[in-house]
Amino acid sequence: MILQSRRKSRINPKSAFLQEFRKDVMTQRGEDGIIEKIFEIVGATNRYCVEFGAWDGKLYSSTWNMLNNHDWHGLLIEANEAKFAELESAYRDNDQVITLNTLVEQEGEGSLDAILTGAGAPADLDFLCIDVDGLDWHIWNSLTEFSPRLVLIEFNPTVPNDIVFVQDDDAAINQGASLLALVELGRSKGYELVATTAWNGFFVRNELYPAFGIEDNDIDVMHDTGPFESHLFQCYDGTLVLSGCRHLLWSDVTINQEDIQVLPKALRKFGGAVS
Repeated sequence: MILQSRRKSRINPKSAFLQEFRKDVMTQRGEDGIIEKIFEIVGATNRYCVEFGAWDGKLYSSTWNMLNNHDWHGLLIEANEAKFAELESAYRDNDQVITLNTLVEQEGEGSLDAILTGAGAPADLDFLCIDVDGLDWHIWNSLTEFSPRLVLIEFNPTVPNDIVFVQDDDAAINQGASLLALVELGRSKGYELVATTAWNGFFVRNELYPAFGIEDNDIDVMHDTGPFESHLFQCYDGTLVLSGCRHLLWSDVTINQEDIQVLPKALRKFGGAVS
């Protein structure tokens, strides 16, 4: 069998220019630098940020740099009790930061709208980061009373750009959502995609979008799934062939092509073949 990939990136450097400003202070894939550049372009109005899924407040944090190096203030939310203890300790002496240990729900007193209202967040807060490894799409969808100027939200990087995928609304599931699903949700809420990193999308409100001079923000010219995408196709005899990414990203387990076969080898035959 000959199996070779000839995929080509369709990234347009003019559209994806913000990737040139990638820099990590605490982030993992250059998000800190892109955030700085975005606010250099559109300016900050209230310097208020919210991070949902803040972990310990430091590791891969998308708000640490703004809170500690740019004199911002805001709200950090973390559901894990052990990590929240570290988060609380990190900001105990900072009266500009509220830390909250809670699960965000879709409605009622536990909704993100209710939590932000209780914290006194401005309706047009400058920056919201959603990173909960699963319900990200649902959390953003539930937000109706607040319109952050910039939303940074995690997507599942293994899902191809042409697939709309949203996991079930269940906190016990960790599957995430595709970038295309978030692009469509963002547009329904008045947002446009201005940048991506490996698994985070940056969305700004419609009125801010022209400031970036991006003429085309089609998903394919903005983001390349690159090494994370797996391809599966069928042969005439029922054999399934795997190409691209061959390991489970979050489990570090190799995907063996033979293990994913639906038909046993003895039954993989083409009905019209000449023996």
